[in-house]
Amino acid sequence: MQIRDLPYPDPGVADARSGPRFLLWLGRNQLGGQFKALAWGLLHFCGVAGLPLGVGRAVQAVVDRSGSALALAGALIVLCGVAITFGDTMLHRAAVTNWITAAARVQQLLARKAAELGSALTRRVAAGEVVAVSTGDVEKIGWFVEAVSRFAAAAITVVLVCVGLVLYVPALGVVVAVGVPVLALAVLPLLPRATRRADIQREKAGRATELAADTVAGLRVLRGIGGEELFLGRYRQASQEVRRAAVRSARMWSLISAIQVLLPGLLLIAVVRYGAGLAQDGRIEVGELVTAFSAVTLLMYPLRHFEEIAMAYSFSRPSAKRAARVLSLRRSTEPSGVQYGRPSGDLYDPATGVLAPASRFTAVVCGDPDAAGLLAERLGGHPAADVAGAPSVLLGGVPLDDLALDEARAAVLVQDKDPVLLSGTLRELLDVPSSGNVSAEDALRAAQCGDVLDALAQASVDTDGDPMRTRITERGRSLSGGQRQRLALARSLVTDPEVLVLDEPTSAVDSHTEARIAEGIKRLRTGRTTVVFASSPLLLDRADRVVFVHDGKAAAVGVHRELLHTTAGYRAVVTRETEEEQLGGITVIGELDAAGRELEALEDIEESA
Repeated sequence: MQIRDLPYPDPGVADARSGPRFLLWLGRNQLGGQFKALAWGLLHFCGVAGLPLGVGRAVQAVVDRSGSALALAGALIVLCGVAITFGDTMLHRAAVTNWITAAARVQQLLARKAAELGSALTRRVAAGEVVAVSTGDVEKIGWFVEAVSRFAAAAITVVLVCVGLVLYVPALGVVVAVGVPVLALAVLPLLPRATRRADIQREKAGRATELAADTVAGLRVLRGIGGEELFLGRYRQASQEVRRAAVRSARMWSLISAIQVLLPGLLLIAVVRYGAGLAQDGRIEVGELVTAFSAVTLLMYPLRHFEEIAMAYSFSRPSAKRAARVLSLRRSTEPSGVQYGRPSGDLYDPATGVLAPASRFTAVVCGDPDAAGLLAERLGGHPAADVAGAPSVLLGGVPLDDLALDEARAAVLVQDKDPVLLSGTLRELLDVPSSGNVSAEDALRAAQCGDVLDALAQASVDTDGDPMRTRITERGRSLSGGQRQRLALARSLVTDPEVLVLDEPTSAVDSHTEARIAEGIKRLRTGRTTVVFASSPLLLDRADRVVFVHDGKAAAVGVHRELLHTTAGYRAVVTRETEEEQLGGITVIGELDAAGRELEALEDIEESA
């Protein structure tokens, strides 16, 4: 896999049983890139290792006054220089490719998991942790994956140099062969402590990221209640904890680096001292001493990769653990594999008894807003949020749990009560997979977005007054709650799914706009199945069918005004009555009927005008 070929056609199924297993799985899926980096690394490091031999032979040629030997030594040095240059260039390219492709694979896996779980993901894993995994953790994981091949090349080179010295200068080669493994393994006792400190740092950094993400998401609310300073103080405290943990971790790694500088220096002193004595006694030649000295000096370069791989693993292991935790999440049920085609018909939930007839506008009233949100997700085929063992929702008699994910999402679309607007132009926002039967203009008109379009046109000076070209900031923060809600509704209407489930789509708009939105939805969705979770009389009065859910079961079914007269629980939820007011329920119903007739009269006047 090359960078230009990204993204992967299929990133595969990750082994998410643990962090190390996930890292091993990533490495196995990039064997081609790993072997390529290993080959270039061997060329580079062997060129580095060959320099001492060339230098030693050159010194010995000068001592022996041999011009031909000096020329051969010079040629060897030039050859090693070419190998070092070309090998290092290609090694860097292969290593960067391995890093980026590994990170891209992880990001694709995370994106696929997010699409699979939907809104259930952020209830099972904090949103800040998901952000941390898909940003900083991805880089750490990619670092380890690409460092493995360079470490392998360095380790092979060290072994070859030690063996070569033993064969070329046995007296000094044995000293180097014994000393180098000691250098490589000397820091092992410190690695567990360094790893623990790195884990603590990453954990605190993850919590700080979660706190920052949550604070930014709720900044408008915090400003409304004057809580900015409180949360800013909490973030300062969290960031200071991260700083202290990072300093403690850096101290340990600096100690490891110091040891890896000290011990090679001691080995070099020992080799020079012992070799000088051997040369003085005539047991080795000067060129051999220079070769051994140069080899030990240059071995410090590949030995640095032992420290790097230890550091990369220490930092990537907790990152891989968090990534594996997210990737190990599963839907409570898996598709059966039976090919049903695109289902259509009545939408029915056996667990609650809620039935939404095909091609009808059905409203659902729940006394508990949280229960309404969970039921809306159930109707959309999101079983990950369900209680284990709950039966699947049926669409035309076909269980949604048995459908493949893309088929289920295409059949039923759920817009939750807090929809997200992605950054980009309004045209890009409305450029979503759709049937093609509903234009963006019709959807915006039905969602009563006229004033939103005017505001967007005035907000931008470089779009010639075209609101469709105006950029919307991340999550639509520059818009009011009602404006964001209506744009999200327009986006859902453009998709024109077989079944559209809306959870409180008009909770942030005024009653006059709400009534017109209700009419727009009913008109635009004619011939399609629409389910709206609401408690507003203006919406409920326009529904073809109203289902009242109490204690997790469909307790009453009818039209709005009929249920007001016959069902006390429904009336209490819709009118928000106290117990005393319920005793005078008939009076309240009469007032609501009068208000409804008055509203209808006003709308008739508007239409005639």
